[in-house]
Amino acid sequence: MKKITLLLVAFVSLNAASQSTNELVDHYREFYKEMRLQGDVSGVINALTHLNVLSPSQQRKDTLAFVYMNNNQHLQALNTIGIEKNEADSDLAVQVKAVSLKALSQPKRALEHFEVLFSRKPSAYLAYELADLKIQVGDNEGASVHIDYGIANSQDDMKYAFYERQQPYQVPLKAAFYHLEGLVAYNIDKKNIDGAIASIDEALKIDPNFNLASLSKQALQSRKEKPEGQD
Repeated sequence: MKKITLLLVAFVSLNAASQSTNELVDHYREFYKEMRLQGDVSGVINALTHLNVLSPSQQRKDTLAFVYMNNNQHLQALNTIGIEKNEADSDLAVQVKAVSLKALSQPKRALEHFEVLFSRKPSAYLAYELADLKIQVGDNEGASVHIDYGIANSQDDMKYAFYERQQPYQVPLKAAFYHLEGLVAYNIDKKNIDGAIASIDEALKIDPNFNLASLSKQALQSRKEKPEGQD
């Protein structure tokens, strides 16, 4: 009889704990919905963190990491889902890893995740990211492949944002590709300044207000007038 009583007490305690957990999950689900409606990012992060503790879910982890990423909390995003390449990762998880690693100045690690995204669903925007990162790591030939793809597949309504000025601005994506084409031309052959400028001029024809392209052209013209190694 004593054993039966103990088992009954254990069962009741376990059932109560289960009910309590379910109630908390329901509470944080509603809290999450409300925070989303209010646009409260901190509240959304708080709700998702509690839900992941109470009822772990890879989908919720991916969502939490995405929220961190969108809030420019890239280290927190990667701490949530890791940085390793994993074929089982959702598109959202791969995107978070790619964007956050790029933001944290880890171009080589970011590249492998952008490659996965491009292999799953190619796009001109992903081609730009790949070309830009490959230029950074010195793979100019690889960058050229993505630049050619991007120029061929950029639509007139596609824009890309730049932040080198205090006020961010957008230019047509095709113009951004022509700017990269100019950089690659110079990187491959430092004597090919005219060819590099010709590509950048194509970018400026599309958007004369493309500030970064103007700066690159000025730098190239300066090197043409005063070759490297000369005082």
